[in-house]
Amino acid sequence: MRNDSRWPKLNGHSEPWVDAIARGLRHESHSLTSVDSHNRLQGILPLLHVRSPFFGSFLVSLPYLNTGGVWADDPSIATQLVDQAVAMADRLNVKHLELRHEVRLDHPRLTQERTDKVHMRLALPTTADQLLAGFKSKLRSQIKKSGEQGLVVQFGGVALLAEFYSVFAVNMRDLGTPVYSKRLFHSILQSFGEDAELCVVRKDGRAIAASLLVHYPGLTEVPSASSLRKFGTLGANMWMYWHLLQRAIERGSATFDFGRSSEGSGTYKFKEQWGAKPFPACWQYYVRQGSPADMRPDSPKKKKLIEMWSKLPVWVTKMIGPAIVRGIP
Repeated sequence: MRNDSRWPKLNGHSEPWVDAIARGLRHESHSLTSVDSHNRLQGILPLLHVRSPFFGSFLVSLPYLNTGGVWADDPSIATQLVDQAVAMADRLNVKHLELRHEVRLDHPRLTQERTDKVHMRLALPTTADQLLAGFKSKLRSQIKKSGEQGLVVQFGGVALLAEFYSVFAVNMRDLGTPVYSKRLFHSILQSFGEDAELCVVRKDGRAIAASLLVHYPGLTEVPSASSLRKFGTLGANMWMYWHLLQRAIERGSATFDFGRSSEGSGTYKFKEQWGAKPFPACWQYYVRQGSPADMRPDSPKKKKLIEMWSKLPVWVTKMIGPAIVRGIP
């Protein structure tokens, strides 16, 4: 891990994230920087070189996360950093450079972009009581009902990793998506220390919902959250998110980041009911070979593969999934 005090403490650009993903997914990291005459950081572009025998190689800022790309004081510095990233993409002969911006950056080499998803974020009050009072009556009733199902919520670190991963792996299989390795989440917990924690919801001692929570100054995000479909009537996902929001307020966060969703989708509506609002997401690409769309889960080419994967035994997906998904940008 780097020990550079100049490193920005921003969501998606923080040093622990780059360190955790590089180690957890076993990717080589590159940090392009710009400093002024006093050695003060003016801009940074963290990149991971994603390589796979199945799909080829890519430069991404940043895989697994919804955000990344360029952080800079002014557009000219941002342009210089992208120039360097484009040169690196050529040198490494990758298929494409992917920058997960939130605001579009004008650059002649970034010729393709993706804007079909939005970040869903909720402004938090100072107390959980204030948050609850601001919910619509239907949501308050759903929270109350889920709280009557005998569900037990626990927050913790590595000790909860096995339970978290058991729920996460099943959920990813059901979605037809290869599962990340347990190593990635262990790496995240290790890199962030007390600023990352797991939440597990149990029914009669069995984990039926789980999530990863990461705290920054003023902001809390949930990069991964899952629940077991066959226990859906218990409202475990609802009860979990209510506790995640309370936890964020306890940590002094002013914003809760639910992650990205397609507008109008089921996950979008779930987040919207909590009061989350959409914020732009603009992923931009310098393409050298193929099409970035081919790597998306919703690509027509992937439909049959997703259907097949969702029917595999979970133990098989745990065995072969991590090797596949680590190579997907």
